[in-house]
Order: sequence, then structure tokens, then C-alpha cells
Amino acid sequence: EIDCCEQGKMRSVSKLAATGCLFASLRSLSTMSFVIDPIYPGTAVERMKSAQARVATLSPEQLSGDWSQVRKLLLWAGGLKDLENARPGQGYTGHAFNDHNHCDLTCMLGDVQDESNSDGKVAEISRYNLLGPGIRIASIEELGPGGSWSTCMNGCAYNPPQDVAHVQFKSRIAFKLVWSPRDDFKSFVLVDDDGNLLNYGTPLPPLPNYSYRQMNYNMVAGSKYARAADTFGDDRTVFNNSSSTPINQAE
Repeated sequence: EIDCCEQGKMRSVSKLAATGCLFASLRSLSTMSFVIDPIYPGTAVERMKSAQARVATLSPEQLSGDWSQVRKLLLWAGGLKDLENARPGQGYTGHAFNDHNHCDLTCMLGDVQDESNSDGKVAEISRYNLLGPGIRIASIEELGPGGSWSTCMNGCAYNPPQDVAHVQFKSRIAFKLVWSPRDDFKSFVLVDDDGNLLNYGTPLPPLPNYSYRQMNYNMVAGSKYARAADTFGDDRTVFNNSSSTPINQAE
């Protein structure tokens, strides 16, 4: 028979073993959820990958509907709420993807969201570019740790990129919207941080102003982010809104 002292020791060992397993599990979950990008440590890696996964669920047909609805899909994919009536700086997202510049969907960790470009390293951006409050209001939590924002593209054509995402937040982008010159800026491509094509669409008007779409492309021209826009339609079926049937734009 096992005496009470021995039983007590066995229970203690069992509890310690269970606690050890719990801590090991928590460490494993922590490692999985909070992967740190060694080059851009401000990147919310899990959130970025979730945004790209959402982009992949969208079809070119969905991204070729009314622009107002397509823009809402892009916000959803990037983990942002559609807050067109909020005040600028307090979660307003009506500008996202609607001009030439705010077309980078960036997922950044919480501890860098209050960076403000105070050192002026991002050219043509205010030294008081405090986006943190708006990021926290507009970000959808279910996408993963950190927050999202449609950051400014200017400076992205440099190697390495010198834009708000990479310099102010030290973060990669989840995706960038680039209008294509191949069909006079009627179609856009979504590319990742390496310039790889994620998705595309040819939305119905009214679109952002033509000059915005042209300027948007000019900001990436000659860089890795322009590749997909430059070859848009090559060996790819593109949704044609005029006939509502797929066509090969290269033909």
C-alpha cells in the first residue's frame, strides 16, 4: 500500500507535470502568435498573413463590382472598419484606397502604432503623423494581434522602401493597391511586400479620380511594386465589365 505521504508526493508531481505542460503549451502558442520579423520588427506577422488570406478568398469578379463595394471588401480584407463618418484621426477610413497615396494596407504591432515620424525620416510626411488612436478605433480585432491602417505609399519605389509602413512603423505591407496603365488605369492589382500578385479587379465607376489613379502608378513605376501592373493581362483571364464575361486582355 502507498501511505498518505507518498500519495501526496505523487499528487504534487502530477500537478507540477500538468503545470509544466501548460507553460510549454503557452510558450508554443506565444511563439506561433507573435512571430517577429527580423528585418521589419514592427510587422504584425499573424495579422498580415490573415489579411493576405482574406484577399485570396476574394474573386476577380467580386473585385470588379461597384467601386464603393469593392473598396469595402478591401477594408474588410485588411482588417479595417468602414468608418466614412468618423473624424480624421479618430478612425476615419473614407480615404483608404480612394486617392493616389493611401493604398498600402499595413498591419503593425501595438507598440509601434504611436510612432509619428518625429525624426522626419519619411519624406513629405508630417513629423506629427500620429495615427495610433485612429488605428485602434478602426482595426478589426478578429484578424489577429496588432492593428491595420491604409498608410501612405510615397517613398515605396526606393530599395529598400522609404514609406510610412517600412520607416515609421518598421513594418512590411500586407498588400498594396496599384492601378494598371495597361488598360488606362481602369483595373488594379493587389501585390504583397515583395511585389507578388495577390489579386486584381476591374471595378465599375465611379472610380477614384483619373489623376489619382495615374499618380498612384507613377509612385511605384520602375519598382518591384509595378511589375504586376506592368504585365496586367498577360496570360491571365481578366473580368471585362463591358461584356460581363471573362476575356484575355492580352488578345
